[in-house]
Amino acid sequence: MSLTTHHSQLQVAQRVHAIEPFRVMEMVKAAAELKRAGHDVISMSVGEPDFTAPDIVASAAIEAIRGGVTQYTESLGLFELRAAISGHYAATQGLDIDPRRIVITAGASAGLLLACAALVSEGDEVLMPDPSYPCNRHFVASFGGKPVLVPSSHEDRYQLGAHHVAERWTGRTRGVLVASPSNPTGTSMTPRQLREMLAAVRARDGFAIVDEIYQGLSYDHQPMSALALDPDVITVNSFSKYFNMTGWRLGWLVVPNSLVPVFEKLAQNLFICAPTVAQHAALACFQPEALAIFEQRRREFQRRRDYLVPALRALGFGVPVMPDGAFYVYADIDSVAHARRADSAAFSMAVLHDAHVAIVPGDDFGVAAPQRHVRFSYATRYERIEEAVARLRRLFGAG
Repeated sequence: MSLTTHHSQLQVAQRVHAIEPFRVMEMVKAAAELKRAGHDVISMSVGEPDFTAPDIVASAAIEAIRGGVTQYTESLGLFELRAAISGHYAATQGLDIDPRRIVITAGASAGLLLACAALVSEGDEVLMPDPSYPCNRHFVASFGGKPVLVPSSHEDRYQLGAHHVAERWTGRTRGVLVASPSNPTGTSMTPRQLREMLAAVRARDGFAIVDEIYQGLSYDHQPMSALALDPDVITVNSFSKYFNMTGWRLGWLVVPNSLVPVFEKLAQNLFICAPTVAQHAALACFQPEALAIFEQRRREFQRRRDYLVPALRALGFGVPVMPDGAFYVYADIDSVAHARRADSAAFSMAVLHDAHVAIVPGDDFGVAAPQRHVRFSYATRYERIEEAVARLRRLFGAG
């Protein structure tokens, strides 16, 4: 008797079709190929600090491992870490946040997944600005929701305003998901913008999820959390950006007291807990020695921004509003790309191959005007940014 193997293609869930791949990965692959061929490629594409965790944080992780403190924590996270985060809010923004409202997560991505799992039902619409971080709409789609991208412009600081909420809210709208500062634009909502937008959502009995993972990297003003304006808002934060711990996969949520049991139940089932070693290491982030390092690095990011934005404008890129946070510049290529007859994807690929500078086309960030925009990341050394600008100047024949 012979056995025949039957091969069949498994049918994936319908929700998968609503999630698009990261187009930027094509740029990453192309840049990697050039590097393998021996070319010096300057990366201004990746949204990751070029700094890593300070020694005091790394030492805390090693100490936790050697001490055997590596087993599960409770699903809401180490209470000592939740208390330390609460203390950080008090010290930096004067906010009194009950540590019991803080949920430690496996990165901000896990926090956003938990928030969408808790609040988004099948068919619910969630408003968000266009452009915005692509995974935000995919988190909503993963739970059967419908992300509604609302075109925003530099007049709105590329953010979702109260007027957008009023215009686009329907009987199917459940809430909003915004980021301040934003990826890809690096712009924050002004206190008035944020206050009015939250009030518009509250008046419609909706939820507001505010991604604040870049708030520690604010440059021109004292940052203000949405928690200062609305006790029912859900904020998302992370140790990845300001605290330079991307691969440690650690973030947190602040949620209303009434929703803590909901988030705890979901966290128990979906994640068990955030990485234990990373949690113990993160406690060291709030030591004065570590905070001094983070502040020094924040000032370095600002120095890079203050060089790059004027340099790009001089090359013909449109940067109508100064990015005040994160480490991104969202630039209009219309006047630069005209001579090259290229949209942002072709333009970015030409810049990569002709100048060996890797940037990101606008395709991933929305549908309103992606072909006109590219994103520069200045999460790379100042000297490399200077060299990248020099290469672009030679490429465009600008001096």
